[in-house]
Amino acid sequence: MVKAWYGRRMHAWEMDLATRSTDRVVRPFDWGLDWTANWPFQSHEPDAETRLRELNRIALERSAEFFDYRPPRDFRVEQSWLRFTSAVDTPYRENNTVHARYFPASARFRRGRKAVVVLPHWNASPQQHVALCEGIAKLGISALRISLPYHDRRMPPELTRADYAVSSNIARTIDATRQAVIDVRSCFDWLEQRGYNDVGIVGTSLGSCYAFLATAHDPRIRVNVFNHCSTYFSDVVWTGLSTRHIRQGLESRIDADRLREAWACVSPVHYMDRFASMKKRSFFLYATYDTTFLPEFSRQVVEHIRQRGLDHKLVVMPCGHYTLGETPFKFIAGYHICSFLKRNL
Repeated sequence: MVKAWYGRRMHAWEMDLATRSTDRVVRPFDWGLDWTANWPFQSHEPDAETRLRELNRIALERSAEFFDYRPPRDFRVEQSWLRFTSAVDTPYRENNTVHARYFPASARFRRGRKAVVVLPHWNASPQQHVALCEGIAKLGISALRISLPYHDRRMPPELTRADYAVSSNIARTIDATRQAVIDVRSCFDWLEQRGYNDVGIVGTSLGSCYAFLATAHDPRIRVNVFNHCSTYFSDVVWTGLSTRHIRQGLESRIDADRLREAWACVSPVHYMDRFASMKKRSFFLYATYDTTFLPEFSRQVVEHIRQRGLDHKLVVMPCGHYTLGETPFKFIAGYHICSFLKRNL
Protein backbone atom coordinates (compact mmCIF):
# COMPACT_ATOMS: atom_id res chain seq x y z
CA MET A 1 0.00 0.00 0.00
CA VAL A 2 2.84 2.37 0.84
CA LYS A 3 4.45 1.66 -2.53
CA ALA A 4 1.18 2.39 -4.37
CA TRP A 5 0.75 5.66 -2.45
CA TYR A 6 4.33 6.66 -3.20
CA GLY A 7 3.87 5.91 -6.92
CA ARG A 8 0.70 8.03 -7.08
CA ARG A 9 2.45 10.85 -5.24
CA MET A 10 5.44 10.72 -7.57
CA HIS A 11 3.29 10.69 -10.73
CA ALA A 12 1.29 13.65 -9.43
CA TRP A 13 4.52 15.54 -8.76
CA GLU A 14 5.75 14.71 -12.25
CA MET A 15 2.51 15.95 -13.78
CA ASP A 16 2.73 19.20 -11.84
CA LEU A 17 6.30 19.86 -12.96
CA ALA A 18 5.64 18.82 -16.56
CA THR A 19 2.64 21.10 -17.02
CA ARG A 20 4.15 24.30 -15.64
CA SER A 21 5.39 25.32 -19.08
CA THR A 22 2.63 27.05 -21.01
CA ASP A 23 4.53 27.82 -24.22
CA ARG A 24 4.43 24.41 -25.87
CA VAL A 25 3.30 24.69 -29.48
CA VAL A 26 1.72 21.96 -31.61
CA ARG A 27 3.50 22.33 -34.94
CA PRO A 28 2.34 20.79 -38.25
CA PHE A 29 3.80 17.56 -39.53
CA ASP A 30 6.53 17.88 -42.16
CA TRP A 31 8.85 15.29 -43.70
CA GLY A 32 11.40 18.11 -43.95
CA LEU A 33 13.22 16.80 -47.02
CA ASP A 34 14.98 20.15 -47.51
CA TRP A 35 16.97 19.37 -44.35
CA THR A 36 18.60 16.37 -46.07
CA ALA A 37 20.34 18.48 -48.74
CA ASN A 38 23.64 18.73 -46.83
CA TRP A 39 23.78 15.12 -45.70
CA PRO A 40 26.73 13.15 -47.12
CA PHE A 41 24.48 10.99 -49.32
CA GLN A 42 21.21 11.43 -51.16
CA SER A 43 18.16 9.50 -52.34
CA HIS A 44 16.09 10.17 -55.44
CA GLU A 45 12.98 8.31 -54.34
CA PRO A 46 9.97 10.45 -55.34
CA ASP A 47 7.86 9.56 -52.31
CA ALA A 48 8.93 11.52 -49.20
CA GLU A 49 8.52 8.71 -46.67
CA THR A 50 10.25 6.18 -48.91
CA ARG A 51 13.10 8.61 -49.44
CA LEU A 52 13.60 9.11 -45.71
CA ARG A 53 13.48 5.38 -45.10
CA GLU A 54 16.23 4.90 -47.67
CA LEU A 55 18.30 7.71 -46.17
CA ASN A 56 17.94 6.10 -42.74
CA ARG A 57 19.07 2.76 -44.17
CA ILE A 58 22.13 4.35 -45.76
CA ALA A 59 22.92 6.34 -42.60
CA LEU A 60 22.85 3.17 -40.53
CA GLU A 61 25.10 1.34 -42.99
CA ARG A 62 27.48 4.29 -43.26
CA SER A 63 27.07 5.87 -39.85
CA ALA A 64 30.77 6.74 -39.57
CA GLU A 65 30.32 8.88 -42.65
CA PHE A 66 26.98 10.27 -41.49
CA PHE A 67 28.48 11.53 -38.23
CA ASP A 68 31.82 12.51 -39.77
CA TYR A 69 32.86 16.14 -40.08
CA ARG A 70 35.63 18.58 -40.82
CA PRO A 71 37.08 19.67 -37.45
CA PRO A 72 36.53 23.37 -36.72
CA ARG A 73 39.51 25.72 -37.10
CA ASP A 74 38.16 28.72 -35.26
CA PHE A 75 38.18 27.54 -31.64
CA ARG A 76 38.36 30.55 -29.36
CA VAL A 77 38.04 30.98 -25.61
CA GLU A 78 36.38 34.15 -24.35
CA GLN A 79 36.55 34.36 -20.58
CA SER A 80 35.07 30.98 -19.54
CA TRP A 81 33.38 30.21 -22.88
CA LEU A 82 34.61 28.09 -25.74
CA ARG A 83 33.11 29.13 -29.07
CA PHE A 84 33.47 27.80 -32.59
CA THR A 85 31.55 27.44 -35.83
CA SER A 86 29.52 24.26 -36.06
CA ALA A 87 30.66 21.87 -38.78
CA VAL A 88 26.96 21.50 -39.67
CA ASP A 89 25.52 24.53 -41.41
CA THR A 90 21.85 25.39 -40.81
CA PRO A 91 19.64 28.24 -42.01
CA TYR A 92 19.83 29.83 -38.54
CA ARG A 93 22.85 32.04 -37.87
CA GLU A 94 22.49 31.79 -34.08
CA ASN A 95 22.49 28.01 -34.21
CA ASN A 96 25.66 27.83 -36.28
CA THR A 97 27.89 29.03 -33.44
CA VAL A 98 28.58 26.50 -30.71
CA HIS A 99 28.88 27.77 -27.13
CA ALA A 100 30.40 25.62 -24.40
CA ARG A 101 31.13 26.84 -20.88
CA TYR A 102 34.50 25.71 -19.58
CA PHE A 103 35.08 24.64 -15.99
CA PRO A 104 38.81 23.95 -15.56
CA ALA A 105 39.75 21.45 -12.89
CA SER A 106 40.64 22.77 -9.49
CA ALA A 107 44.43 23.15 -9.38
CA ARG A 108 44.46 21.74 -5.87
CA PHE A 109 42.83 18.46 -6.91
CA ARG A 110 43.80 18.22 -10.57
CA ARG A 111 44.28 14.57 -11.54
CA GLY A 112 46.24 14.62 -14.79
CA ARG A 113 44.64 15.87 -18.02
CA LYS A 114 41.13 14.56 -17.49
CA ALA A 115 37.92 16.14 -18.81
CA VAL A 116 34.27 15.46 -19.56
CA VAL A 117 31.80 17.06 -21.94
CA VAL A 118 28.42 17.61 -20.28
CA LEU A 119 25.25 17.51 -22.41
CA PRO A 120 22.16 19.00 -20.72
CA HIS A 121 18.56 17.94 -21.14
CA TRP A 122 16.11 19.24 -23.73
CA ASN A 123 15.15 22.88 -23.07
CA ALA A 124 17.74 23.25 -20.33
CA SER A 125 18.39 26.82 -19.25
CA PRO A 126 21.99 28.13 -19.39
CA GLN A 127 22.36 27.71 -15.62
CA GLN A 128 21.16 24.13 -15.42
CA HIS A 129 23.91 21.49 -15.01
CA VAL A 130 26.34 24.24 -13.97
CA ALA A 131 26.40 22.99 -10.37
CA LEU A 132 27.21 19.50 -11.66
CA CYS A 133 30.07 20.88 -13.75
CA GLU A 134 31.41 22.83 -10.78
CA GLY A 135 31.28 19.68 -8.66
CA ILE A 136 33.14 17.67 -11.31
CA ALA A 137 35.81 20.39 -11.57
CA LYS A 138 36.34 20.30 -7.81
CA LEU A 139 37.17 16.61 -8.14
CA GLY A 140 40.09 17.50 -10.43
CA ILE A 141 38.29 16.76 -13.71
CA SER A 142 37.68 19.63 -16.12
CA ALA A 143 34.15 19.98 -17.52
CA LEU A 144 32.83 21.51 -20.72
CA ARG A 145 29.07 22.18 -20.71
CA ILE A 146 27.86 22.44 -24.30
CA SER A 147 24.74 24.32 -25.36
CA LEU A 148 22.81 21.91 -27.57
CA PRO A 149 21.56 22.91 -31.03
CA TYR A 150 18.68 25.40 -30.92
CA HIS A 151 19.12 25.94 -27.16
CA ASP A 152 19.71 29.18 -25.20
CA ARG A 153 22.23 31.31 -27.16
CA ARG A 154 21.72 29.11 -30.21
CA MET A 155 17.94 29.59 -30.29
CA PRO A 156 16.47 31.41 -33.30
CA PRO A 157 14.63 34.59 -32.24
CA GLU A 158 11.18 33.26 -33.20
CA LEU A 159 11.39 30.51 -30.55
CA THR A 160 10.87 30.44 -26.80
CA ARG A 161 11.66 26.71 -26.55
CA ALA A 162 14.13 24.47 -28.36
CA ASP A 163 11.39 23.26 -30.69
CA TYR A 164 13.66 22.76 -33.67
CA ALA A 165 15.78 20.19 -31.82
CA VAL A 166 12.89 17.72 -31.49
CA SER A 167 9.67 18.30 -33.39
CA SER A 168 7.14 16.94 -35.84
CA ASN A 169 9.51 17.92 -38.66
CA ILE A 170 11.09 14.52 -39.26
CA ALA A 171 14.31 15.36 -41.14
CA ARG A 172 14.99 18.54 -39.16
CA THR A 173 14.98 16.46 -35.96
CA ILE A 174 17.50 14.08 -37.54
CA ASP A 175 19.62 16.99 -38.72
CA ALA A 176 19.61 18.58 -35.25
CA THR A 177 20.68 15.26 -33.74
CA ARG A 178 23.46 14.85 -36.29
CA GLN A 179 24.60 18.41 -35.56
CA ALA A 180 24.60 17.76 -31.80
CA VAL A 181 26.76 14.66 -32.21
CA ILE A 182 29.23 16.47 -34.47
CA ASP A 183 29.37 19.53 -32.19
CA VAL A 184 30.10 17.28 -29.21
CA ARG A 185 32.86 15.47 -31.07
CA SER A 186 34.29 18.86 -32.03
CA CYS A 187 34.47 19.71 -28.32
CA PHE A 188 36.69 16.68 -27.85
CA ASP A 189 38.91 17.99 -30.66
CA TRP A 190 39.45 21.16 -28.64
CA LEU A 191 40.09 19.22 -25.43
CA GLU A 192 42.61 17.08 -27.29
CA GLN A 193 44.37 20.20 -28.53
CA ARG A 194 44.54 21.41 -24.92
CA GLY A 195 46.31 18.21 -23.89
CA TYR A 196 43.40 16.32 -22.36
CA ASN A 197 44.04 12.65 -23.01
CA ASP A 198 41.58 10.95 -20.66
CA VAL A 199 38.05 12.01 -21.49
CA GLY A 200 34.45 11.12 -20.80
CA ILE A 201 30.92 12.26 -21.49
CA VAL A 202 27.87 13.00 -19.34
CA GLY A 203 24.46 13.19 -20.99
CA THR A 204 21.03 13.79 -19.48
CA SER A 205 17.71 12.95 -21.17
CA LEU A 206 17.97 14.16 -24.79
CA GLY A 207 21.62 14.85 -24.02
CA SER A 208 21.98 11.20 -23.06
CA CYS A 209 20.80 10.11 -26.51
CA TYR A 210 23.24 12.51 -28.15
CA ALA A 211 26.00 11.29 -25.84
CA PHE A 212 25.42 7.65 -26.78
CA LEU A 213 25.54 8.40 -30.50
CA ALA A 214 28.72 10.45 -30.02
CA THR A 215 30.58 7.88 -27.94
CA ALA A 216 29.53 5.05 -30.29
CA HIS A 217 31.35 6.94 -33.06
CA ASP A 218 34.34 8.29 -31.14
CA PRO A 219 36.89 5.92 -29.59
CA ARG A 220 38.51 8.79 -27.66
CA ILE A 221 35.58 8.82 -25.22
CA ARG A 222 36.48 6.28 -22.58
CA VAL A 223 33.94 6.88 -19.79
CA ASN A 224 30.20 7.45 -20.24
CA VAL A 225 27.39 8.64 -17.99
CA PHE A 226 23.87 8.18 -19.37
CA ASN A 227 21.34 9.93 -17.15
CA HIS A 228 18.06 8.49 -18.53
CA CYS A 229 18.27 6.19 -21.54
CA SER A 230 16.09 4.61 -24.20
CA THR A 231 16.49 2.28 -27.15
CA TYR A 232 14.41 4.16 -29.74
CA PHE A 233 14.34 7.93 -30.15
CA SER A 234 10.78 7.76 -31.44
CA ASP A 235 9.41 5.74 -28.51
CA VAL A 236 10.25 8.52 -26.07
CA VAL A 237 8.61 11.15 -28.25
CA TRP A 238 5.52 9.01 -28.87
CA THR A 239 4.88 8.01 -25.26
CA GLY A 240 6.49 10.73 -23.15
CA LEU A 241 4.61 13.18 -20.97
CA SER A 242 6.81 16.10 -22.02
CA THR A 243 6.39 15.44 -25.76
CA ARG A 244 2.62 15.09 -25.99
CA HIS A 245 2.42 18.25 -28.08
CA ILE A 246 4.89 16.78 -30.59
CA ARG A 247 2.87 13.60 -30.87
CA GLN A 248 -0.21 15.71 -31.62
CA GLY A 249 1.62 17.12 -34.61
CA LEU A 250 2.79 13.68 -35.72
CA GLU A 251 -0.13 11.31 -35.28
CA SER A 252 -2.33 12.72 -38.03
CA ARG A 253 0.25 11.59 -40.60
CA ILE A 254 2.32 8.79 -39.08
CA ASP A 255 2.04 5.99 -36.53
CA ALA A 256 4.51 4.76 -33.92
CA ASP A 257 5.99 1.95 -36.05
CA ARG A 258 6.58 4.16 -39.08
CA LEU A 259 8.09 6.85 -36.85
CA ARG A 260 10.59 4.28 -35.56
CA GLU A 261 11.75 3.73 -39.13
CA ALA A 262 11.80 7.45 -39.90
CA TRP A 263 14.08 8.14 -36.90
CA ALA A 264 16.04 4.87 -37.00
CA CYS A 265 19.41 6.52 -37.69
CA VAL A 266 19.23 8.57 -34.46
CA SER A 267 18.11 5.67 -32.24
CA PRO A 268 20.78 4.26 -29.89
CA VAL A 269 19.54 0.68 -30.24
CA HIS A 270 20.98 0.45 -33.76
CA TYR A 271 24.49 1.32 -32.57
CA MET A 272 24.79 -1.14 -29.68
CA ASP A 273 27.24 -3.41 -31.51
CA ARG A 274 29.34 -0.45 -32.61
CA PHE A 275 29.37 0.82 -29.02
CA ALA A 276 30.31 -2.64 -27.74
CA SER A 277 33.28 -2.85 -30.11
CA MET A 278 35.14 -0.21 -28.08
CA LYS A 279 36.42 -0.57 -24.54
CA LYS A 280 34.43 1.84 -22.42
CA ARG A 281 33.16 2.07 -18.87
CA SER A 282 29.56 3.25 -18.58
CA PHE A 283 27.12 4.39 -15.93
CA PHE A 284 23.38 4.15 -16.55
CA LEU A 285 20.80 5.89 -14.39
CA TYR A 286 17.06 5.74 -14.80
CA ALA A 287 14.00 6.46 -12.66
CA THR A 288 11.28 4.06 -11.54
CA TYR A 289 8.45 6.55 -12.03
CA ASP A 290 9.69 8.23 -15.20
CA THR A 291 6.79 9.31 -17.41
CA THR A 292 9.02 10.78 -20.13
CA PHE A 293 11.61 8.03 -20.64
CA LEU A 294 9.40 5.12 -19.64
CA PRO A 295 11.30 2.65 -17.41
CA GLU A 296 10.70 -0.22 -19.83
CA PHE A 297 12.78 1.58 -22.47
CA SER A 298 15.64 2.04 -20.01
CA ARG A 299 15.46 -1.60 -18.98
CA GLN A 300 15.75 -2.57 -22.65
CA VAL A 301 18.98 -0.56 -22.93
CA VAL A 302 20.41 -2.23 -19.84
CA GLU A 303 19.48 -5.65 -21.21
CA HIS A 304 21.35 -4.90 -24.44
CA ILE A 305 24.39 -3.88 -22.39
CA ARG A 306 24.23 -7.01 -20.24
CA GLN A 307 23.79 -9.32 -23.23
CA ARG A 308 27.04 -7.95 -24.66
CA GLY A 309 28.85 -8.33 -21.34
CA LEU A 310 29.86 -4.66 -21.23
CA ASP A 311 31.47 -3.00 -18.24
CA HIS A 312 28.81 -0.87 -16.60
CA LYS A 313 27.20 0.38 -13.42
CA LEU A 314 23.44 0.81 -12.96
CA VAL A 315 21.52 3.00 -10.53
CA VAL A 316 17.71 3.11 -10.43
CA MET A 317 16.28 6.16 -8.65
CA PRO A 318 12.90 6.09 -6.83
CA CYS A 319 11.57 9.19 -8.60
CA GLY A 320 10.52 10.40 -12.03
CA HIS A 321 12.05 12.32 -14.93
CA TYR A 322 11.36 15.86 -13.73
CA THR A 323 11.62 15.00 -10.06
CA LEU A 324 15.18 13.76 -10.59
CA GLY A 325 16.04 17.45 -10.84
CA GLU A 326 14.42 18.18 -7.47
CA THR A 327 15.66 17.85 -3.89
CA PRO A 328 16.76 15.35 -2.63
CA PHE A 329 17.07 13.31 -5.82
CA LYS A 330 19.32 15.75 -7.69
CA PHE A 331 21.91 15.55 -4.92
CA ILE A 332 21.82 11.76 -4.84
CA ALA A 333 22.16 11.55 -8.64
CA GLY A 334 24.96 14.13 -8.57
CA TYR A 335 26.83 12.08 -5.97
CA HIS A 336 26.56 8.91 -8.06
CA ILE A 337 27.71 10.70 -11.23
CA CYS A 338 30.65 12.47 -9.59
CA SER A 339 31.84 9.42 -7.68
CA PHE A 340 31.68 7.31 -10.84
CA LEU A 341 33.74 9.85 -12.77
CA LYS A 342 36.29 10.17 -9.97
CA ARG A 343 36.80 6.41 -9.84
CA ASN A 344 36.96 5.84 -13.58
CA LEU A 345 38.75 8.84 -15.06
